[in-house]
Amino acid sequence: MKKIAFITQKPMSGIFSVTVLIFTFFFFSGITNLVAQNNKKDVYVDSKGVMHWGDTKKEVKGFGVNYSTPFAHVYRSAKRMGIDPKEAMDNDVYHLSRLGFDLYRIHVWDTEISDTLGNLIENQNLDMFDYLLKKLKDKGFNFMITPIAFWGNGWPEPDDETPGFSHKYGKGDCLHNPDAIKAQHNYLEQFLNHVNPYTGVAYKDEPNMIAFEISNEPHHRGDAEKVTDFVSGMVQAMRKTGLKKPIFYNISHGVHFANAYFNAGIQGGTFQWYPTGLGYQRELPGNSLPNVNDYDITFDETIKKHQAAKLVYEFDAADVGRSYIYPVMARSFREAGIQIATHFAYDPTFLGHVNTEYNTHYMNLAYTPQKALSLMISSEVFHEIPMYSNFGTYPLNLTFDNFSVSYSKDLAQYNSPEKFIYTNSTISLPANERKLKTIAGYGNSSVVKYDGLGSYFLDKIEKGLWRLEVMPDAVWVDNPFGRNSPKKTVGVIKWAPHTMKISLKDLGDDFSITPINKDNSYLPKIENSRFTIQPGTYVLRSPWNTNKKWSADDTFKYNKLGDFYAPKTNITDPWFKHEPPKSVVEKNPLTLTAQYIAPQEPIQIQLFMGGFGNDPIDMESNGDYTYSATIPADQINAGYFNYNIIVKTDEGSYMTYPAGKEGRLFDWDYFDRDPYEITVKPKEHPITLFNAKTDVDVLVRPWRSGFKLVPTTRSGVAEYEMNIEQLFIPDNENLNAQPIYDYSFKHFVINELKANKENLDNKKHLVLHGKSLNNKACKLQIAMVLTDGSAHGKTIEIKPNVDDYSISLSELKPVKTVTLPRPYPSFLPYYLVHNINSSFDIHEVESLQFSIGPGIPENELQDKHGIAITSVRLE
Repeated sequence: MKKIAFITQKPMSGIFSVTVLIFTFFFFSGITNLVAQNNKKDVYVDSKGVMHWGDTKKEVKGFGVNYSTPFAHVYRSAKRMGIDPKEAMDNDVYHLSRLGFDLYRIHVWDTEISDTLGNLIENQNLDMFDYLLKKLKDKGFNFMITPIAFWGNGWPEPDDETPGFSHKYGKGDCLHNPDAIKAQHNYLEQFLNHVNPYTGVAYKDEPNMIAFEISNEPHHRGDAEKVTDFVSGMVQAMRKTGLKKPIFYNISHGVHFANAYFNAGIQGGTFQWYPTGLGYQRELPGNSLPNVNDYDITFDETIKKHQAAKLVYEFDAADVGRSYIYPVMARSFREAGIQIATHFAYDPTFLGHVNTEYNTHYMNLAYTPQKALSLMISSEVFHEIPMYSNFGTYPLNLTFDNFSVSYSKDLAQYNSPEKFIYTNSTISLPANERKLKTIAGYGNSSVVKYDGLGSYFLDKIEKGLWRLEVMPDAVWVDNPFGRNSPKKTVGVIKWAPHTMKISLKDLGDDFSITPINKDNSYLPKIENSRFTIQPGTYVLRSPWNTNKKWSADDTFKYNKLGDFYAPKTNITDPWFKHEPPKSVVEKNPLTLTAQYIAPQEPIQIQLFMGGFGNDPIDMESNGDYTYSATIPADQINAGYFNYNIIVKTDEGSYMTYPAGKEGRLFDWDYFDRDPYEITVKPKEHPITLFNAKTDVDVLVRPWRSGFKLVPTTRSGVAEYEMNIEQLFIPDNENLNAQPIYDYSFKHFVINELKANKENLDNKKHLVLHGKSLNNKACKLQIAMVLTDGSAHGKTIEIKPNVDDYSISLSELKPVKTVTLPRPYPSFLPYYLVHNINSSFDIHEVESLQFSIGPGIPENELQDKHGIAITSVRLE
């Protein structure tokens, strides 16, 4: 600045003088704007531990996502696929903005942008990150950045040979090794001082930067004073840059160090929440709402003593494919005094079809439309619900303020005077249609009826003028939570025309529709407010609106009126999915459903029952790429019901399943005739709820070493041995935890009971076949958990001899429901606290809960306990 001032004081004449004056004007105009931008006061934490914006003094609120396209697997995948990462980020950022998010968090892969000494490397990854921050800032996003991740850059692939200090030392040494610590100090200083070339502002001064979290999930052990010294050193390195913003540190990975962290000079603690565990490898069935009843921070008084703020850097209901759960999580966060939260993690759209980044998570507007809308509602929760609100206890807290959720309807809903957002079909009426400005939904409501499988957005521009945005169909064709690969497609997109009806008084019945996004020339014909629509962006104008001056380039929120992005149809082959029930009861109608999606609609789908002479049954379309057929009761006889499904794809072209091969079952040269097979049982037969040989992989159980499946003396029969060395194991991340002497596990039985629903009323006993281990008896509580989360059970004594152990269903009494899968962080409630008063109903059972702990005398709680289970049945 001094040099520029000196130059401008020299005498000037002619063109040179004019040029310098013009340069000086624009340069100082830019500097003035930059200074004004940088003078926006930093966020501060008040004496009550609440973050406020420095300029407006308003409480900081924010909600958004983690998103990692600039780094690691996602960046490499883009390059391998020939995709421009910047263009991909532009598209995804538009969707994030469209969903109403205003917060971004990422743990930066320091291993890719640093060397072993902690020097910042200005490479393509850092450039991508800078570009992303600029694009998000343009959309009104604020940031919470974690500069150090400690991770290698491989997951789910092998790690690369990256240049950074994390790769050299690993997380463990980074917390202790003096050279690694020195490198981190150097890196933090350079990272905060780095000037984003796309904004011209250093990270430390970025007005949209709320706070920094030092590092991602450090696992401290040992002496508290050394922990304080470590964290204090990091804080000092960051403050050395002149940073004024709050500094946070992860608390949940070392709860007993909370005081040690705050004594190091941090202003807040960070948390995460995975209430349904991680890595179940398939979709979790059942009602998960009991798992998110409350976010009880057991050491909250310590946080308040230090006048510290709280934020959630990661959360997800992992392996849950439905949409009802997220707003309840958001409500529980606000009740706990959390100010900002970011979901982990938003999938880049170009990987949405394979979900390879984190298979236990799956979130993307195009590929998971209902879940994305649920997050959109969660953002509203964070901005509307006051901190430390109290809406009571489950299940009375499922309707709160303008929000409601329903597990049975898979519905989350936000219904305020100005906004109506829903994740599934709803019968609710808008709170105030006259004031309504925003509609976002999936399925049908009183104002929009739509039979497509994508989300839609309807926004009021002015009286009688609305903007409609329609996304294409999304269909899951394989398990998205299993072992994924770029070679395995889990979700597909199809652009297909669908019927829509919009019933808004502000538009009437004779409104016009004009396509406005690029390359969209589709003009729907309207009849009584009903029309056929395809993906794109449109302007809807009522007859009484005479405004013809609008343009696709007009500003719309943080975007343009004509903005639109959706992945193109990616279906090149047919996708067929059908899973028969394991067993059913004789003499009851049997309805079978299959999913089929292909480039062209099938001409016919038929179900062929085993044996010659049986007429095929046409499978009727349900309108959502699913087809169903009902076999009459008189054809469901005891034994085995065999069948094939044949899809007529074109004249003279057929596919037969389950083989999935071209041709018809009875063609002379069709060789793979293996059928689907369903066991049909007489009514008096037991209903098998658990078979160790086939079901052990789907047990929901906390990991313990030594559990094993072993064969018995009976051919094809196995038992699952669960030997518990210690009922209570101290938690290295929460050494102050109150001991709970209990080991519980769970098995979902929804499908078995549904397939045998007509035969439940005559079942009177729950029978476990098994034995105890260690040559001594073992007390075992067996409970049946209902759809509302209540558990009804009884404790029995299992002996060392293999036998049947029977419990009369009439003997079941209310018992504690254990929160399974176990949530993370581990300090969260072990048992569900609820206000449920329902009585036992076999038709409402969702799972079996097994607990070793109840009934064990206190002097035996620390002993070894074990059982071996072969099967569980109803009879």
